[in-house]
Amino acid sequence: MKPFETPIYVTKPFLPPLDEFCQGIKEIWESRWLTNNGPILQRFTQELCHLFETDNLCLFNNGTLALQIALQGLGIAGEVITTPFTFVATTHALFWNKIRPVFVDIEPDYYTLDPEKVEAAITPWTTAILAVHVYGHPSKLNALADIARRHNLKLIYDAAHVFGVKVNNKSIADFGDLSMFSFHATKSYHSLEGGMLIFRETALKGVFDYLKNFGFKNEFEVVMPGTNAKMNEMQALMGIQVLKYLEEIMKKRAKINDLYRERLKEVPGIRLVPPLPPTVRQNHSYMPIEVNEEEFGMSCDTLYETLKQYNVYSRRYFYPLVCDYACYRNISVKDPLIVARRVSGRILTLPIYDSLLLSEVDAICEIIVYLQRGKY
Repeated sequence: MKPFETPIYVTKPFLPPLDEFCQGIKEIWESRWLTNNGPILQRFTQELCHLFETDNLCLFNNGTLALQIALQGLGIAGEVITTPFTFVATTHALFWNKIRPVFVDIEPDYYTLDPEKVEAAITPWTTAILAVHVYGHPSKLNALADIARRHNLKLIYDAAHVFGVKVNNKSIADFGDLSMFSFHATKSYHSLEGGMLIFRETALKGVFDYLKNFGFKNEFEVVMPGTNAKMNEMQALMGIQVLKYLEEIMKKRAKINDLYRERLKEVPGIRLVPPLPPTVRQNHSYMPIEVNEEEFGMSCDTLYETLKQYNVYSRRYFYPLVCDYACYRNISVKDPLIVARRVSGRILTLPIYDSLLLSEVDAICEIIVYLQRGKY
């Protein structure tokens, strides 16, 4: 097996045609309005409000600050039940608000919060549930909503991976009290960097607008201690341009996902996520596999390193668990996290992006099959 001549990375951002983007840049140059709720940002906001059929929407310069501000604006305190199987920013947002994360286990199929574990972890200090739609897979929406309702808890979703996902023809943003979306360049939909909150309570719009702009009400009044988390005109321009191609991007990623699943479904030691029900419109953000060392013949770490020799760069995403990072090891974790630890030790996300050729996907699968047969 020959390695690829050029590296195949785990992701590569979609970029609109350069001439289209340059036309937008000319508008920015002519207005010299770079940030502070400029005309392009206002246009981007309106397009997203139309797409999500809501005015309860607020844009930010990144998803991490969006989530931090969401927790602040909602008045979340005390303890929040969340997942250790996520990007560390989910937990950082809690830390910056002086909220204690309570880590509980995930369910084994789609790696989202296990509702039974959530309910068992509720204490008098619990104020919210912070769930993550991992790899674009919707969480256990009905079960979590029922728990939140019965225990009078806020239900917040880290929706960084699920832009464009629908459940029963409803946007994923229609579930819970609030959802945070990331528009980072590594996401299937991006605005260079960026973040978005969609929320149920209309009054939160004004609060979030204050908090992301230093707390300014007008030129002379500061009504709360905010920060600087505003999206700028360049980000908004990229967001508008990429939005035009969203359906095309998702279709291409779906074909890549289908080919991976077809080629890898019978490889010993490779576990694929079960197909989502037809009621879910996916965005195919990631292509995760679990590697069973005993059956595959090498560990996940070894496969990860060996693929690099073929110029294929996968990712151990998410490894290690957030609770195992040095900055969070002092937090007591009562749940044994049996599923999360097993999955974290086996998980590997393979390259997937709209410009990845199906022939390249086929070659990546051929390498994995070749390695499983012990010919490496």
